[in-house]
Amino acid sequence: MNQDQNNEDHPIYAALNIQTVISWPSTKTLQWSADGQLAFATKGAVYLLTPDHGINFGLDSTTKATPNKDDPAIGWFKTIIQHDKINAFRWPEYSQAWGAVSLGSIDLSLTAVAVSPSGISHNGGCVFATLSSNMDFHLWTAEKNYLKGEWVQTFSGTPYLLDSIHPHEQEATLATVLQAQVISILWTPQADFGITPAPYIDGSFLVLGNRGGGLHFLRYKEGSNPEIVYGLDVSEFWITHMAFSGWNLPQAGISQGYLAYGTSEGEVGLINITESIHMDLKNFTFGPQYDIQSTFEKTPDLVIESEVKAGVTALEWVVFNERGPILVCAYPGVITLWSATETYDADPAFWTGHRTLRVQSQKISADSSPFHPVSGINYIPKRDVLIVTLFDGSFHVIRDFSTNPNWAEHPVPDEPLTSGVLSGVSRAIFKKVEKGSVDRGDMVQMNGSVAYDDNSTLAWVYESSRPSDFSYKQDAQHNGMLVVASMWGDDDDSDFVQNLSIVLQSVRTAGGLSPLHLLRPYLFHLRDPDVLLRHLDGLLDVVKIQEGEDDHSLNVQVDHWTATNLTPELRLKFRYALQVNLYGFNAMLAMRMRLSLADFFWKMMGGNETRQADCGVVAQHLLTAISHRILRTLIRHLAAVTKMMTPSDIPFVTRVIIQSLLPGTPENLTEERNKLSGAIQYLLTKEGETPAAGPVPEAVLATKLVERCPACNVEILLENPTHATCSNGHSWGRCSITTFILSTPSVRTCIGCSRKAFLPPSVHPTLPEIAQGWVVEELLEAVNRCLYCNNRFIRVL
Repeated sequence: MNQDQNNEDHPIYAALNIQTVISWPSTKTLQWSADGQLAFATKGAVYLLTPDHGINFGLDSTTKATPNKDDPAIGWFKTIIQHDKINAFRWPEYSQAWGAVSLGSIDLSLTAVAVSPSGISHNGGCVFATLSSNMDFHLWTAEKNYLKGEWVQTFSGTPYLLDSIHPHEQEATLATVLQAQVISILWTPQADFGITPAPYIDGSFLVLGNRGGGLHFLRYKEGSNPEIVYGLDVSEFWITHMAFSGWNLPQAGISQGYLAYGTSEGEVGLINITESIHMDLKNFTFGPQYDIQSTFEKTPDLVIESEVKAGVTALEWVVFNERGPILVCAYPGVITLWSATETYDADPAFWTGHRTLRVQSQKISADSSPFHPVSGINYIPKRDVLIVTLFDGSFHVIRDFSTNPNWAEHPVPDEPLTSGVLSGVSRAIFKKVEKGSVDRGDMVQMNGSVAYDDNSTLAWVYESSRPSDFSYKQDAQHNGMLVVASMWGDDDDSDFVQNLSIVLQSVRTAGGLSPLHLLRPYLFHLRDPDVLLRHLDGLLDVVKIQEGEDDHSLNVQVDHWTATNLTPELRLKFRYALQVNLYGFNAMLAMRMRLSLADFFWKMMGGNETRQADCGVVAQHLLTAISHRILRTLIRHLAAVTKMMTPSDIPFVTRVIIQSLLPGTPENLTEERNKLSGAIQYLLTKEGETPAAGPVPEAVLATKLVERCPACNVEILLENPTHATCSNGHSWGRCSITTFILSTPSVRTCIGCSRKAFLPPSVHPTLPEIAQGWVVEELLEAVNRCLYCNNRFIRVL
């Protein structure tokens, strides 16, 4: 590879023009959410851009843009979080001291964004936290359609934080006001406690760094104010940056990680966070429930002290599987690395301690400088290189990052990538995208960059600028450009199938990451039919049902409840048990992802009937296996609450029993089905008669399956679990959760497989009369992701 390589060798997958006011250079300006959305933070809004890989709903509304119409363009769903409509908090009402002055209130703007793990909002998605230049923070969630619908503010945090620090009856001091003035935010990943099934519990923190040198750890609570778990003073200076190392698992039930914080004076320290879960024996009803206990310990010594006497400009952890994490800290012109001495020090291949690398100047434009802020830190595991991007558009490559980090100034036989090569490629892509005369006076103001596929494809946002032009027009016109492009050729994809297999084997339900996010690097490359066809045999071997594959649903345990009084508390516990057992098994998540992949292969092989048939067979086997596991899970939960059922629950229970009678149902499910059928005999017996022994006859069950056509009122039997057609030819879809006819337009749709389902009663309380049992209501509340592919639902109406 050489610097004069033709830019045609580097395909451009997106060159999306984003009309915006202005953004700023930061490693968090552009970041991926756990739901697979690319969040671009600007002065007045957060642009949420979702690539269309793996999405099968509303594809006609995506936006595509590349320099040439023949380029393999990515489609994007677009929406925004409208931050410029917020009301600024009035700090002078609490303190008029000079130290509490908020100059950011003069021109209010967005300064930072933090994104929660997936699955903690009311509809099973992410929560966004935004921070303003006035040092107040807000929380946002999607209402109906997180891909292209409205995001609404659900919580204004500063008044609550200030009231929690000092009660109303006490006068606010300068110290308490500074503790409430937030200048940095971070949301940790979801903690994994190594328990199967994974408890349906939030182990993440929203961390707030403040002007007073302190940290506050908050836990999100749906429908109420966040819980302030802990507050900690760590410095005499402002906390400007934070980074989290990720959680590790010392033993089952305990999760531990490090929070690094950087100050305005360039100091970097660590907080050791340990979370442990304990079974709540008082709430042990249908299964175990847990409480979380958290401890926070500041390490006595700073891990990094600034050699250049300047504030931290970027702070990130790089996490490995085979060694301890490495902390990357950026100052103007300097990159400092730190690795814990006591971690993996027995292996001589890995370095520990500190490494300091001075950024080399690259004259790619007239305004290039090694002192520009860092706008991206991306680690490429396949090559063991760290790519650092600066605001001036230059790329700086650290080679042998995990073993002996050094600047890649010259190519070597095993690694031809160099800083100069990538900067040259970036500049060539800039010229191609701009389609005009570009000279050395034009600066690529790169405000953020992220890895797109964990390899050669990167995404970045830039603004074309001429710093030497002082005209009003140049200063007033701001246009952001999102670029996704391949930065180097990589024809060796021999480990592609193996890497996908590793992802499927190691996926964790407790990780809080959506299938779209986890599978993006693979779906992105498999859009190319040639790539898919080349790997198809290996891919089908990975996703297909393996001989002797374990059935995790055999391990579902639900304690039976013999009381007959149904209380709201018991309903909530039943809902919790459903959530844990429907979504808490890693094997089930992996199987749902395998089905998504098989369906994707089938769709892409539309022009090859033979290969498409191969994909269809694999997908059908996976769908059958998933359906049987869901069925067993439901039967065990229904059997646990038969004493609390009412006649309104019978139509759904009989549906579950009838489905277990279909051909292909596992034989070991027969006994459980018969027990459930016998347990509901009392609900089908007339008053004064003695319930019959044994299961309910199929003929009797069939009478409870009858629905009426919403159009002509003709009776419809349950002959197909996905569709219903009456004798007059009216066709209807069925709810993918309950199998009842979808007789209302107010439904939710899975973005991955397009299956539809009733809305939960808390959102839309009107269900068909036949579906108004309390069991159905709690099941609809418990299911916030598709039961077949684990993707999110959206709704249009």
